[in-house]
Amino acid sequence: MGNPPEKIINEQTIWKRGLYMLLFAFIQGVAKFVTFIVAVFQFLTVLVTGSTNAKLLQLGRSLSTYSYQIYLFLTFNTEVLPYPMGDWPSD
Repeated sequence: MGNPPEKIINEQTIWKRGLYMLLFAFIQGVAKFVTFIVAVFQFLTVLVTGSTNAKLLQLGRSLSTYSYQIYLFLTFNTEVLPYPMGDWPSD
């Protein structure tokens, strides 16, 4: 007569995941913008001082790892939720 309980749970789970995917797609756009800003500042730092800024290197590395985690989630390669639902990536 109706859907079996397992089917309903799976449908609820996939819709919940879909909402997370929308959220992380938006966050990915913000992360891309911030990464671009970091790259511009790093370029200007090298242009002015002749060397890279260690803090910007670290921020760029963690933003890259974070973007990778989001892409893994969006492409169904992992069920682990990226930050802010999970931990911020560490080196």
